[in-house]
Amino acid sequence: MILYADDMGVADVSYGDPAAKIQTPHIDRLASQGMTFSDGHSSSGICTPSRYAMLTGQHHWRRFHDIVKAFGESVFKPGEFTIARMFKEQGYNTGAFGKWHLGWDWDSIRKPGVKKADIVKAESYDWSKSFRGGPLDQGFDHYFGDGTINFPPYCWIEGDRFLTIPSKPVIKSKPLAGGGGFRPGPMAEGWNPYDILPTITEKTVEWIEQQDGETPFFAYLAFNSPHYPIVPNEEFHGTSEAGYYGDFVVETDAMVGKVLAALERKGLAENTIVIFTADNGAEKHAFQRLEEFDQWSSGEFRGLKRDLYEGGHRVPFIVSWPGRIAAGSRSNEVVSQVDLAATFAEIIEYPLSNDVAIDSYNLLPVLKGADYSSPLRTATVQNTNPGSYALRQGDWVLVDHHSGASQKEPEAYLERFGLTTYPEDAPGLLFNLQEDPRQSENLYAKYPEKASAMRALLQRYKDGERCAPERR
Repeated sequence: MILYADDMGVADVSYGDPAAKIQTPHIDRLASQGMTFSDGHSSSGICTPSRYAMLTGQHHWRRFHDIVKAFGESVFKPGEFTIARMFKEQGYNTGAFGKWHLGWDWDSIRKPGVKKADIVKAESYDWSKSFRGGPLDQGFDHYFGDGTINFPPYCWIEGDRFLTIPSKPVIKSKPLAGGGGFRPGPMAEGWNPYDILPTITEKTVEWIEQQDGETPFFAYLAFNSPHYPIVPNEEFHGTSEAGYYGDFVVETDAMVGKVLAALERKGLAENTIVIFTADNGAEKHAFQRLEEFDQWSSGEFRGLKRDLYEGGHRVPFIVSWPGRIAAGSRSNEVVSQVDLAATFAEIIEYPLSNDVAIDSYNLLPVLKGADYSSPLRTATVQNTNPGSYALRQGDWVLVDHHSGASQKEPEAYLERFGLTTYPEDAPGLLFNLQEDPRQSENLYAKYPEKASAMRALLQRYKDGERCAPERR
């Protein structure tokens, strides 16, 4: 089971620290039962690419970089390998819940002759038709969700059908607790963004309770939180010391608790792998939160969502597997969400061919505390925007660009952490994360040979070389 948060910083989980501004007791309990990776990463600093990479075991940048826009097509090729399809082939029940944001086949429901200017209009679609290209076409038996909370259509989808019909022409919502907006497009009568998080959790719990305990299952619950819009329900207001964002994280944690409780009620908790992680770091309102609440979502690291700096893609990464992973264990190995494909394949004895999941390492030796050659990964590539990459190797990271930031970093933030921006003609940035986790000192000029060697390896990967070793 994968529990996937949306725009959550690596330091937004309390891990039992009573001084943390945001308390996450249920996620903390999951960590106490399994292994916490301090150096776990998403493939990208934005959501669609990270989700694609995790589900396929292949870095997104081999195919695309950007998110799926409103009314965007599927990022998957027909029949492409996904971990859901792998589980299904091995006889597992597979269910996806919540945010999809990997595209759909809009032609399957769009009426003939619709002009580009009219694609946002409700009357341009036949909402009674089967809605293809989504989770059911990528290996999931079941789907329930809202597609993407701030992208149209605003409605409930179950399987490949619309449960609620988005017949209204423009989104209108109640005032939002913590800000954020919605792209224009059709919505269903009574649609309410505050309903999303509790409802997708409830539907996940119902699905778990339907499992018979004999047939194995794989569930993927993609939370809409704490992504914009920031919409914690009223009962969670004031439950953190980090404003409505912190309250939304607390509500997310409560939903994790409901899922874990459902596993326990069904007697499945002792035989279920549960992974908690996120698609990328926190949104840019983290700068304001730092000033107002003295809470920095990226902890000791620089950067936020979209950035090549660590805070853009270093995320919470917890794996619980009772009886197989030592309770309360921690690992400093550099790991990526692309590694889940090869890890799951090893666990369920699925023969992965060498032409799929080409960037995925098997994490089982790390998880089980077995002997292995460390570091496990030869290198790890990070990317958000075309033309800007970072390569991690051991303690070193090369940012193959003049900056790791995708947006202007506020002066107050730079001053607080003693940071500086780098000149636009800088040939690259090189940091030793062991000595300088905040990425404050560029060592590119001091270690030109290391920078050159790392850039050469990065280029080999970009030219098509697989990141993971070939399988025998």
